Amino acid sequence: MCQLGVEDFLETGFDLKKHLAKYLQITQQDLEVHLKSGLTDMTALHPGSFSPESVKTFYEDEVGDKHLFDLASWHLGSCEYIADTIRLLKKFAFGKVIDFGGGIGTHSIAAANLKEVEHVYFVDLNPENRAFVEYRSIELGISESISVHRDLESLGEIQFDTIICFDVLEHMPNPSAQLLNFKKRLSVNSTALLNWYFYKGDNGEYPFHFDDKEMIEKFFLTLQENFIEIFHPFLITARAYRPKR
Repeated sequence: MCQLGVEDFLETGFDLKKHLAKYLQITQQDLEVHLKSGLTDMTALHPGSFSPESVKTFYEDEVGDKHLFDLASWHLGSCEYIADTIRLLKKFAFGKVIDFGGGIGTHSIAAANLKEVEHVYFVDLNPENRAFVEYRSIELGISESISVHRDLESLGEIQFDTIICFDVLEHMPNPSAQLLNFKKRLSVNSTALLNWYFYKGDNGEYPFHFDDKEMIEKFFLTLQENFIEIFHPFLITARAYRPKR
């Protein structure tokens, strides 16, 4: 197995287009069409009103492979930003790593290729995402380093040394509760790598994001009460934290 790093991601997205075409059994030409409309197609799935209670059902039962195209388009189109999040992993990730809401598996793949990482637990509600990441791990020869799971609860009492949660918290109706769940599952000397985007967009292009002002204030208070930020030099929205004890 060759070791994959930042340059490999910048060059091919860890063979993302190749993997998508083979996994979905479509041509590269058809793939490019889907990638161009990734965000638009995903937005079109929005039911109009999106209750907090329906979040899990929506991501698990309704988004299907459209989420793959949306995420792939984002990761490839914003590759320099994603590359810096991979550099962030390289700086902090070690031991048992959970990639919570890991999407198309970019960060799981990057973490699995770090010598400091013991194992990566990929977690995502969307069964299509889970199947695709399992396929990618086999194609890249790292399937022994990554296991695929539906939710945090299915992992029992495992304590994690690193939590990755990128572009997920804004999709949750109660992100404060998720922060507290993370804190319970973090080991001594652990790190949580997080970002968020509590914003629906100027023209509603991110309808799946929650942006209630009270929810956001509670989130930041919970974050400040339970975590201490660790400085890192990368000019990105993702941040590093250690839990207060």
